[in-house]
Amino acid sequence: MVVSLQTVVHYFDYKSPYAYLAQEGTFNIAKRDDVKMVWVPYGLKIGKYLGEAALDDAGEDTIKTRNDHQWRRVRYSYMDCRREANKKGLTLLGPKKIFDSSLSHMAFLFLSKSGNPERFHCSVFKRFWERKLNIESCGALIELMLELGYKTEGFDSYVESEGKENYLEIQAEVERKGVFGVPSWRINGELFWGAEHLDSINELLDSN
Repeated sequence: MVVSLQTVVHYFDYKSPYAYLAQEGTFNIAKRDDVKMVWVPYGLKIGKYLGEAALDDAGEDTIKTRNDHQWRRVRYSYMDCRREANKKGLTLLGPKKIFDSSLSHMAFLFLSKSGNPERFHCSVFKRFWERKLNIESCGALIELMLELGYKTEGFDSYVESEGKENYLEIQAEVERKGVFGVPSWRINGELFWGAEHLDSINELLDSN
């Protein structure tokens, strides 16, 4: 019997704790016999809605552009995420600044061209949230790829030309489709934002 595959598009960002916490549920959906999962990186513009911040070794903000309301939202978000991370046995340490995740996303796309980037994908999330990986460092990303057994030849030139252009095109296309946050999933043109919708996604897949 031939199973008709349903396409689920998953949008993620390595610097999002909510996206990290949603990966287990997303992989469970991807394992379904009737699903084709498409993984799409989307870089959140956190500074635009939560302000910029960078903490020194004493935990003091050196930029001071966030207002009190934004800080309350950020602190609550990390408290909320840590509760869920503890349930899952995951380490979640808040970063000391807002990272630019575009380079790590381009690394994901680079590896996707020649094989399965799943081990890289999972390792980036885990190590970034353990503060063991600088996702803005090309050298650190190459080192991780090599450690995991991936070929890295051409990555340096990729991120300066084809990779950067492709990534920017993907970001524009994602936003044209109405995506504004992660984790998100799209099924048959219907958008779901937030891990609380994972059960609804499975129910929708079951009903089709």
